[in-house]
Amino acid sequence: MIAAVCLQNVHKVYNNISVVNDLSLTIEPGEIFGLLGPNGAGKSTTIRMLTTLTQPTQGDIVVAGYDVIRQPFGVKKQIGVVLQQVSVDMDLTVWENMEFHGRMHHIPNPRRQKEIDRWLEYVDLSDRRNNLVKTLSGGMKRRLQIARALLHQPQILFLDEPTVGLDPQTRRRLWEIIKGLNQQGMTILLTTHYMEEVEYLCDRIGIMDSGKLIEIGTLPELRQKFGEGLLMQQTGDRWDYKFFPTMDDAKTYLEQQPDKTGMMIRSSNLEDIFVELTGRNLD
Repeated sequence: MIAAVCLQNVHKVYNNISVVNDLSLTIEPGEIFGLLGPNGAGKSTTIRMLTTLTQPTQGDIVVAGYDVIRQPFGVKKQIGVVLQQVSVDMDLTVWENMEFHGRMHHIPNPRRQKEIDRWLEYVDLSDRRNNLVKTLSGGMKRRLQIARALLHQPQILFLDEPTVGLDPQTRRRLWEIIKGLNQQGMTILLTTHYMEEVEYLCDRIGIMDSGKLIEIGTLPELRQKFGEGLLMQQTGDRWDYKFFPTMDDAKTYLEQQPDKTGMMIRSSNLEDIFVELTGRNLD
């Protein structure tokens, strides 16, 4: 089976500065792949290259079987993109935004109207179809962006920080929408600053730093590699962390300490691994 996304030895250089450095990555069809990294790690540049918004300086990128440099229009037909910035037209209604996007993709009537109705219902915006977008809440605007990105039936959906700035309840609703799309067979590439979002949604996780992919795997694989048990020790106003292969190992170590003041153990999570790899929290 052909990969949904394949990058091989990809570099991107701006003003003699390497923003993406020798990136190789394969995403399988039907996978939800989470791309993590601190600000400046190269995530957004990678998304821009994958969605044909900028060309790689060096290397090969194939999306849905199309080369992003030689066949950009083929790529665009097969992808949906939801960027962090709100990109819907505020002065149009919900339906007008969908209608305009459908016409841009040359979706004929009456199929266009059927698809508009389908996706507005899917994201719970059917009752808002005649509302101006500027009157919608932030969560509704994000859901409209997702519906619009799905209108032309893409194979792959790129979500760049899809829930940033949203309240917890709205974020959870978007998680369910994303899960539902994946269960229907859609491949999804997600960037986010919310660790629990990645833990809940993603099949595999890639961690970037300084333009390089420094780790990749499922959450269980990463926890097994770095340690499933964690000892936390407070020293002054900061915490030190020590990984152990299992929780039992961490417990045994703690019991052996003559002074347990400021110590506690717990299961490791993705944020612990991220900080261990990059030396910093997500901004």
